[in-house]
Amino acid sequence: MPEAPAPPAADTGPDTGDGARTAPPRLPLRPRAARFAVLVAVFICAACGLVYELALVALGGYLLGDTITQASVVLSVMVFAMGVGSLAAKPLARRPAFAFAVVEGLLSLVGGLSVLLLYAAFAFFSLYQPALVAIAFAIGALIGAEIPLLMTLIQRIRRQDAATAVADLFAADYVGGLIGGLAFPFLLLPLLGLPQGALVVGAVNAVVGMAVVLWLFRGELTRVGRVLLAAGLALVLLVLGAAFALSGRFEVDARQALYRDPVVHAARSDYQEIVLTRSLDGADTRLFLNGDLQFSSLDEYRYHEALVHPAMNGPHTDVLVLGGGDGLGLREILGYDDVEHVTLVDLDPAVVDLARTDPAITGLNEGAFEDDRVDVVAADAFTWLRENTRRFDVVVADMPDPDDVGTAKLYSVEFYGLARRALADGGRMVVQAGSPYFADQAFWSVRRSLAEAGLASTPYNVDVPSFGNWGFHLAAEDGAPPVALPAEHPPTRFLDAATLTAAQVFPKDRRPAEALASTLLHPRIIDYHRAAWRGY
Repeated sequence: MPEAPAPPAADTGPDTGDGARTAPPRLPLRPRAARFAVLVAVFICAACGLVYELALVALGGYLLGDTITQASVVLSVMVFAMGVGSLAAKPLARRPAFAFAVVEGLLSLVGGLSVLLLYAAFAFFSLYQPALVAIAFAIGALIGAEIPLLMTLIQRIRRQDAATAVADLFAADYVGGLIGGLAFPFLLLPLLGLPQGALVVGAVNAVVGMAVVLWLFRGELTRVGRVLLAAGLALVLLVLGAAFALSGRFEVDARQALYRDPVVHAARSDYQEIVLTRSLDGADTRLFLNGDLQFSSLDEYRYHEALVHPAMNGPHTDVLVLGGGDGLGLREILGYDDVEHVTLVDLDPAVVDLARTDPAITGLNEGAFEDDRVDVVAADAFTWLRENTRRFDVVVADMPDPDDVGTAKLYSVEFYGLARRALADGGRMVVQAGSPYFADQAFWSVRRSLAEAGLASTPYNVDVPSFGNWGFHLAAEDGAPPVALPAEHPPTRFLDAATLTAAQVFPKDRRPAEALASTLLHPRIIDYHRAAWRGY
């Protein structure tokens, strides 16, 4: 049954500002169907907008590791910009259909290219934060401009009271945000990756946002306007398509700009970006996780000998390694013939797979993962310790630096309390604690956290040329253990008794600082790291 004609007032368009009203739009659909089509467009565009937002946060986590700061900057800038965009859109309401299509075209370009633009700013110009603020502001302003224009378009189709129109519009918008938020980690990232995923979403945004105007509101557009929008849509899709085709090469070039040596392996796992470089002469292989150096083949033995051997001075039949997915610490442990079992818990199976298969790394770790004494568990170390019921003679905590919430929890009082529970009687735990020279407060915060967890510790430090001065804490329940080599130990290239004696001496300006313990609710170690980088 056809709908009854609307009252005359509802058939007229919005006030143009000079007392006149625009003519009602000529629609290819009935008002109810046309309104539904607009709400579907709102739903899809909202999903795309949230994907842009999450992509900026995710990229900041990959490149800088500080997810909370990146999320705070992106969210605050975008919300502020949405308000600015809403105000700026008021003059555009006189030609809402054309203005909305232009806004969607610009949003598709900026949002789709955002990841590549930010990666270029980071890799080539070291201007990541200014670029992040500028792009987040642009995306937020364009998203903010959508709402007033959409409200005008919906009211032109069929006038409603403001409360009903706002409720319908925001319901479609919020549900779209839900779908976009879920699609980002579970669909886009696994299937397309970050740069290509943003580009595909930009193309979808352009097609939906601009095509709905060209189809549904073509009666409101002049012939020139229709030609301009059609050409604009084609141009946006052409730019995004070209960027998609070239994104792989661009990513390789941009990544190479970040590293001194040629990149021989690069992958983005579910948890981090994994990059392996090798010098032209093949002498130096380096592993980077999210841009942070994990080892250099030239001197990694200094770090791993210092990490492992003092902890092995005592019973060491059963050993637990937390982190250490490169297998280099594992190599040192397996050098002891009386080690019967080693459990290695690492979050990212992609790192372990690389350490199992890359010839350069397997040469360094001497095929440690093929040893029958080794069990590998792909799990978060904190969660695994909570569920663990076994006890170990030695616990080796070889974790990434605590520069983000995800890693800071692995240096907390709570984490050390769980590790203490996993220690057998007379057992020892060793923790890599960063540089006592570069980040002295963070280094001594680890000791304070160990103490609050009931573990007395002995600090020591060695020089690792690729890292600089590096520090460790050797801890136990029944008093601070001595830092010494076992009476019988495998051959070492760097470590001896004299070196370990000297390692326990700290210069006057690097002795215990007034640092607080780090906990899950107060991850102070992140602040100490940030302060160190600001000072640097």
